[in-house]
Amino acid sequence: MLFKQRIAEGIAEGRITLAFRRWEQLRVKPGSRVMTVAGVVEIVMVARVEAGEIRVEEAELAGYSSVEALMKEVDSFSTEGTIYRMAVRLVGADPRERLREQDRLDLGEGDELVRKLDRLDRASPRGAWTRETLLVVSRNPGVRAAELAEQVGMETEPFKLNVRKLKNLGLTISLGTGYRISPRGEAMMKLLGLS
Repeated sequence: MLFKQRIAEGIAEGRITLAFRRWEQLRVKPGSRVMTVAGVVEIVMVARVEAGEIRVEEAELAGYSSVEALMKEVDSFSTEGTIYRMAVRLVGADPRERLREQDRLDLGEGDELVRKLDRLDRASPRGAWTRETLLVVSRNPGVRAAELAEQVGMETEPFKLNVRKLKNLGLTISLGTGYRISPRGEAMMKLLGLS
């Protein structure tokens, strides 16, 4: 479950306390946590709701000026399935932020990261991609994902997913446009002999 930046920031500020999604099958449960640009958001409550039952006050608590504006957004993802109302709250900072700022790796950490990268490479039907992705991001900070994906011969969405996997390890940082290598990623690239 993804939140747009303005919604995530509204949740962090406490102005937004509800979210609505339409799914064929429920994708979250109370207690689920979602990483966002503003921090970790917890799903506090989930309930089915009909579109006609959503009140203006609820749309506003979800960050929209009207029920119509909210439903336009909900329908932009899918017009099939059940609508769910979720109570949401910020529970803390994104732990990847602290991780990515660690610019030194002890031998155990470095070895563990190498194993994780190797596992990601082995699990990919495309084959090894982790080092190539680190290199292309390192050489092209702030460049659009579509352009980076083209450089490595991939479609944009699978490329973005791969970069997100590296971000989860604290190796990359998402920018407004494109990405850059984190201090931890730079340390890892040195360890791998990529810099």
